[in-house]
Amino acid sequence: MAILYSAQLHPTKLELLAGWLPTQPWFAHDADVPLDRVGAYRFDDPAGEVGVETILVRADDTVLQVPLTYRDAPLPGADPWLVGTMEHSVLGTRWVYDACTDPVYAATLASVVLGDAVQAEEVVVTPDGEHQPRTPSTVVRAEPAGSATDAPAPPVDGPVPCSTTGRATTILIGGAELTVLRVLDLDVHGSALPALVGTWPEQAEPVLLATARPI
Repeated sequence: MAILYSAQLHPTKLELLAGWLPTQPWFAHDADVPLDRVGAYRFDDPAGEVGVETILVRADDTVLQVPLTYRDAPLPGADPWLVGTMEHSVLGTRWVYDACTDPVYAATLASVVLGDAVQAEEVVVTPDGEHQPRTPSTVVRAEPAGSATDAPAPPVDGPVPCSTTGRATTILIGGAELTVLRVLDLDVHGSALPALVGTWPEQAEPVLLATARPI
């Protein structure tokens, strides 16, 4: 379960991304292109310490997938993948990382794609302490469904190996190779490999988001 707060963020997530995305090789737009939030989904950190959120944004007519992790302290060795820091009015300073190098994201993605876990439920804590369920703006699932396999365990700390070629990033964790699509093709709805697909209000047909294969 992802516990969220009614909080003020400075800078906002989109403001962070507006400065970071133009530095990425898969971002093929002008640096000042407006970004629109399409949706987002979350995974559960079993330890309950790291926020794991993937944001979908539109730049011109392209939908980009941006996995992020939120930490209360720097991830050792991950400075090159730091998106930035932001001040959270409830949680304090948060270090925001490109999640593809974060061991928590890699392990949770593998768990979901390989059928051993599911998308996180979202609960918002209001200023008066009430816990209110929230429907995710993007719904993701593994395909094929029901093919649960033991997901690889993450390293104890430090970044995991990842590399970007073209419009996708490959992550190596345990005995699995994960591929995260950074630029989404809205006409591609699945894969021959175990895959993560997603829908959102403007996209009724599932879109391929990520794949996993043993190595």
